[in-house]
Amino acid sequence: MPPRKCASASCAPTELDDPVVAEDLALLCKALAHPARVLLLRHLTSVGTCYFGSLADIVGLAPSTTSQHVKVLKEAGLLLGSAEEQRTCYCVNPERLLVLKRLVEAL
Repeated sequence: MPPRKCASASCAPTELDDPVVAEDLALLCKALAHPARVLLLRHLTSVGTCYFGSLADIVGLAPSTTSQHVKVLKEAGLLLGSAEEQRTCYCVNPERLLVLKRLVEAL
């Protein structure tokens, strides 16, 4: 049976029809595909400023495991991190989070 055609505006082509945009959304969703990464992002969002503490304490995982999760979030552009003297500052990239929200809403 062929797919039905939709006459409503909600079925109009969106930016998600662009393969590059769809790939970006998939990358962002993949970055959130583990509960530890969701917890990290949620915690850093709630802090509202850069966080200098141990992120391993937030998720209850080994520092090396937490570091891998942070790496995935940074590669997706959702987290920013910078070294300041002997500590690292982590914060949410608000622009990238807005992109994620906009693309999810377009689904």
